[in-house]
Amino acid sequence: MPAQRTTARSLLGAGLGLFGFSAIAGLLVAVMVAPAIAVTGITATNSTTVFQEMPDYIEIAQQQQRNTFVALGAKGNEIKIADVFNQNREEVSLDSIDEDLKWAAIDGEDRRFYEHGGVDLPSLVRAAIGQLSGESDSGGASTLSMQLVRNILVLRAVNTPISDEFTQDDYDAAIRAATYPDLNRKLKEMKLAIGLEKKYTKDEILQGYLNIVLMGGTTYGVEAGAQRYFGTSAADVTPAQAASLIAIVQNPSRNGLNNPENFERNKERRDLILWWMHEQGHLTDEQYTEAKETPVDDTTVSQNTPRSGCTSAPVEYRYPCDFALKTILNGEVPSLGATKEEQLARWKEGGLTVVLSIDPWLQKTATDVAKQYAPANVTSMQLGAAVTSVQVGTGRILIMAQNKTFDDTGDGDKLTTTAVNFSADEAHGASKGYQPGSTYKPFTLLTFLAAGHGINETFNASILSMPMSSFQDSCNGPWTGPDYTYKNDSGERGLYTAARGTAASVNSVFTQMAAELDQCDIREMARSFGMHRADGAADGSDIATRPACSLGGCENNFVPMTTAAAYAGIANQGTFCKAIIIDQITAVDGTELGGQEQECNPTLASPAVANTAAYAMGMVMTSGTGSASNPNDGTPYIGKTGTANKAQNTWMSGSSTEVSTTVWVGNIVGDQSLRAISINGNYGGSLRHYIFKPIALAIDSKYPGHAFPGADSSLLSGTPVIVPDNLVGMTAEQAKAAIELAKLSYVDAGSVDSDEPAGTVVKTEPGSGASVPKGSGVKVYVSNGLAVALPDVSNMGYDYEGAKSALRSQGFANFSQACEVADPDADPGSIGTVVAQDPAAGTMMNPKKKVTLTVRQLSCDGP
Repeated sequence: MPAQRTTARSLLGAGLGLFGFSAIAGLLVAVMVAPAIAVTGITATNSTTVFQEMPDYIEIAQQQQRNTFVALGAKGNEIKIADVFNQNREEVSLDSIDEDLKWAAIDGEDRRFYEHGGVDLPSLVRAAIGQLSGESDSGGASTLSMQLVRNILVLRAVNTPISDEFTQDDYDAAIRAATYPDLNRKLKEMKLAIGLEKKYTKDEILQGYLNIVLMGGTTYGVEAGAQRYFGTSAADVTPAQAASLIAIVQNPSRNGLNNPENFERNKERRDLILWWMHEQGHLTDEQYTEAKETPVDDTTVSQNTPRSGCTSAPVEYRYPCDFALKTILNGEVPSLGATKEEQLARWKEGGLTVVLSIDPWLQKTATDVAKQYAPANVTSMQLGAAVTSVQVGTGRILIMAQNKTFDDTGDGDKLTTTAVNFSADEAHGASKGYQPGSTYKPFTLLTFLAAGHGINETFNASILSMPMSSFQDSCNGPWTGPDYTYKNDSGERGLYTAARGTAASVNSVFTQMAAELDQCDIREMARSFGMHRADGAADGSDIATRPACSLGGCENNFVPMTTAAAYAGIANQGTFCKAIIIDQITAVDGTELGGQEQECNPTLASPAVANTAAYAMGMVMTSGTGSASNPNDGTPYIGKTGTANKAQNTWMSGSSTEVSTTVWVGNIVGDQSLRAISINGNYGGSLRHYIFKPIALAIDSKYPGHAFPGADSSLLSGTPVIVPDNLVGMTAEQAKAAIELAKLSYVDAGSVDSDEPAGTVVKTEPGSGASVPKGSGVKVYVSNGLAVALPDVSNMGYDYEGAKSALRSQGFANFSQACEVADPDADPGSIGTVVAQDPAAGTMMNPKKKVTLTVRQLSCDGP
């Protein structure tokens, strides 16, 4: 086929275009629409005026194509995830379309295509006469150029997102104007077709036509049609296949190959097109016979149903695919446009390759592990499990996996599939989130440190109730009502530093921390790390601030992705990076549009505060509640466990310096305690650890981490507190009040022997004036009132019995004897006398305690 064949008749047609055709438009209109004129009263003159006022130009723009999600393999190779489209189309050049397919379109739809200038006047007149005479096969006289115009106008409306500027009424009007069989539409098509012929070559028009025509259902263009119905490309179709594809164009709903009921009608139209191709010399006798004898049935038509959407992706990629799709549809990708409307319009155009940040190997590993330890087919409860990993310092999502398989068709197995992405919030995954338990505590710790406190400040874990008035809250307070009571998960009591309390996740420690703070400040700290309720405001402004929230035990529900990104911010020394999943978007012509920009900003936690919190969170992984998840592979981890009320949800969130990972295991719906069940022999409360650890090992093999900076020295003790003066001499009650007033902890060290009145403080450790961390314990020793001064009986000439007698007279009754060998020059008179005593003379002691008397002898050898 020549690239372009412009005949004298074609030039004449285009030249007459707006000049000559306007002159005869009235005649044609009068002939073609005489019945309409008779009914409506319009005149041919009116119609020619309308024709002259119509636009005469239309663009053959690139039509909507498939968008494709991919991930990058270890060698940078693209791994296809899914095609996403409203219109299944793949535009190809004319060189990539078989000659038979080109001639089938021309011979079947517009045999004088290379001769006319957009409007085929003989066909137009014949069609008009046919309408007047009642001939049913006279045709509609629409050239390929006119059909292309009609398709462009329809798709222009279809591809325009509904908005305030383009309403549903505007859409309906645009479709009606492009398809309604009236005079004005026909005239518009003619004029615009003439304009096409003046601007574009014949081959450009033919290429545009073959790429735009509807092939049935949501399939457009001959390339997608060939793939769908024949499993081949437009470049490799047979004559029979080519004619069958063009047969669809006349009436896609009746001739389309997407419905087997249409096969016979398609064959009738196909055979007619084949006859025309043969008559025009574009098929040999042998080709024509072979093609006509080819059936149109299940043996020749393969229903390769186009697979669109994330449910068509490999199982492990479906959740990242859906998350990325919702991110785009929410208008969160500025590289596609400045506004949401512009982004949606560009997405609808299609032809985009979207590279996701997902690591294929880690994603597969995480999916397999989640399904292994939290099987999707558990029937004893609606068991859910989700894993999200975020790269520290970028926010790139490397893993987004869960135990249930994604399926948003409504046809999936109700037990093992779901359309809810447990890792993502409601806007990105339809999840309303889950109570976080103690994974929220780090934000209380960060706020505590930011207020100038230290991780070595000490709290009495035995305190299990506090007045509601103890909790300041500038957001939603003041709080009133009965005392706030709570319990420690493992019954911890006694003194705990903030660091130890974090490692052991002691509720009492964190409640007392919260009482030192404004609850609103805890919320603001969490917000600065991107925390927001799954079903609430994206900026976290509606995070609740009740006292129980400081422990993660209130109505605030979060999702793994939000938590993983926040913990990555702690690992990143207080700089939070918003979670993103789109690395790059490439247009069909290879132009790189860019992906999601990395959004990293400082939080309310300074590097010193974040590093100190990380130090305490490191203890969680080495000796605390998260140690079961520690991979112990040389990569240090910080982390925090979480168990929601009644153990309905369990969490493990941990981060290296490179990757932050959060695992949630819990009830999708329901209130089954995970501590009361086992799954395949594994304790339900530990499933989070079984899932986290192997994934962490896999991550560390690709992204090995290094040591965290460590606690800031200024935040070890926080603002020091001075042990009160004059504690010695006070009663125990007085000393306790003074110590607690100084924000220190009173520690009863028991009684000691003293001649001070019983109950009087005689010693403290540390002593008065010492500088210690807030909350530190002060050991208090009180007198038992029993001590008396030990008399001096040594070197007084007493023998052992005489010395005992002297001591008994003072109330002492517990004695022991020791021997000392006399020196050669010792006084002979000292032999047999007491020469030493222990304790020493004058010692204040309890008379019941033993006194050892040493007697000097010539020899200490016994008999």
